[in-house]
Amino acid sequence: MNCYTYNEISVGDIEAFTVTITDEMMSGFGAITGDMNPLHTDELFASAAGFKSKVVYGMLMASFMSTIAGMYLPGKHSLIHKIETEFPQPCFVGDTLSITGEVVNKNDTFKTIELKITARNEAEKKVLRGKMRIGVLQ
Repeated sequence: MNCYTYNEISVGDIEAFTVTITDEMMSGFGAITGDMNPLHTDELFASAAGFKSKVVYGMLMASFMSTIAGMYLPGKHSLIHKIETEFPQPCFVGDTLSITGEVVNKNDTFKTIELKITARNEAEKKVLRGKMRIGVLQ
């Protein structure tokens, strides 16, 4: 876990990590949220809808935005204020995602940073793009 303070962060700073989506993640997310939409839980349904396999929950992918803020940038001193996200391409179980956060703005009055977030699969297709406003507590 990183522990950047507000003064240690600069516009242009980047942090990233990778994660591989597993069936266990999908099952756990479905159990927590109660979202049992067959697009996410049934291979045959997803295939009939035109997808190569079950589509990963968008909000499961978006949850990694919390990881980038809480573990990487700024890390320990983060408090998420706002998240915006889009899903330009579907993601599938087994995809390995590269999650990247880049500081695009700092607000000295409120000690907040704005991150641009992207998630790309192993084929370099963007499966998530978003923005976050994060308070930096120190």
